[in-house]
Amino acid sequence: MTVALSSIHGSNLLGLAGFLVLWIFLFECAHVLVTLLRHGPLIGWAVSPLGVTVMFLHEPSTLYIWLNVLFPAFVSASILYAGFFTALSPIAFPRQPIIEVLVITVGVLLLSTIDLFNALRDLCYPLWGEARILRSIQFLRASWASIHFTPFGLSYLRDRFGSSPADLLQVL
Repeated sequence: MTVALSSIHGSNLLGLAGFLVLWIFLFECAHVLVTLLRHGPLIGWAVSPLGVTVMFLHEPSTLYIWLNVLFPAFVSASILYAGFFTALSPIAFPRQPIIEVLVITVGVLLLSTIDLFNALRDLCYPLWGEARILRSIQFLRASWASIHFTPFGLSYLRDRFGSSPADLLQVL
């Protein structure tokens, strides 16, 4: 194993940085693609350092919850394999199956662990309606997200909470 680790060479640091940005961008695009497949009343969306978050009114189905975990993980694994174990790789890894599995597993776990915990939370402790929206808004406020509400979301906040988004965000 030490021989395999000592034979890893970085040949292009700028290419590695570009690859890492592309990897994270395509991972987030996979999340957005899965979100576009869901047809439900959209309350709003938020952009934060952690990515793009979408707030729906209803609890998602079990299929959607697992698709939101597994599809981005599959995209991440594919990008990692193509980026590190083909001729275009910015880092020369040895072509040993254990190294390939280890690098891809660590990369997928790095990006998908939060998705897995969120999926388990949604399956074990499902929330609907107002409680789900308040939990999402509270989490987004804690992560310095820029929250944007749809016209449906604005009317929903006025009907259910009797306040504007600015008032609700101030309280939370």
